[in-house]
Amino acid sequence: MQPSHIEHIGIAVKSLDAVIPYYEKMLGTKCYSIEEVPEQKVRTAFFKIGQTKIELLESTDPEGPIGKFIEKKGEGVQHIAFAVEGLQDQLNTLAEEGIQLIDKQPRKGAEGLNIAFLHPKSTFGVLTELCEDPNKK
Repeated sequence: MQPSHIEHIGIAVKSLDAVIPYYEKMLGTKCYSIEEVPEQKVRTAFFKIGQTKIELLESTDPEGPIGKFIEKKGEGVQHIAFAVEGLQDQLNTLAEEGIQLIDKQPRKGAEGLNIAFLHPKSTFGVLTELCEDPNKK
């Protein structure tokens, strides 16, 4: 795998409304996008720091992945995402190398990206997301 950069760091939060002002003040920049991703049962808010983004994740359903994460571990860093090209080929190669995939095929994520997750059991405890911008092909 040869990522071009860290696409974003995902941080699980209980409330976007409560947390956005903190990040705006700390980072000295405004949240540039809030989006709901119904398929993932999440609302997201984004901040851009250079080429990397901070993605705040608020659950819209306690049974969704972020709701379960917060219930089990509390608020905090939930995943790291890398920008890649050829996402499906990357997944195929990783599977051949024995990496456990959560997503065997890309799916739609926030900001129109194609995404796929690698299981933390295969990545030394770090939930890892691979992202591909379909508009950069």
